[in-house]
Amino acid sequence: MAIDFTTYDDDNIFAKILRGELPNTTVHEDDHVLAFLDIVPAAPVHVLVIPKGRYIAQDDFHREASDAEIIAFWRAVAKICDELDGIEDGHRLIANQGGDSGQVVPHFHLHILAGKPLGPLIAA
Repeated sequence: MAIDFTTYDDDNIFAKILRGELPNTTVHEDDHVLAFLDIVPAAPVHVLVIPKGRYIAQDDFHREASDAEIIAFWRAVAKICDELDGIEDGHRLIANQGGDSGQVVPHFHLHILAGKPLGPLIAA
């Protein structure tokens, strides 16, 4: 089944986490942002950062979110990166948008990956 990236799905896994219906290992939380460990990490350090608002992808978030939400999101990313263990040698931020990019949850999220050499940005 194809994922609909045109309409927000209130039953997506991140919406359920935000409502407290599914557990998570929280790394950071404030009024606008929740960050937690990925349950299927792609690197030794793999944190997901999500806005608490109903945003499908980065374009939706940056177009529709309030200035306060956008500022809080990026400041949270910086704070998390400052405080995470295992990212001293570098980290990667990834935000996928749409099916061709590999986005599988239709809720805007940013991956923070670190803890090992991550290799080239895209494998040929």
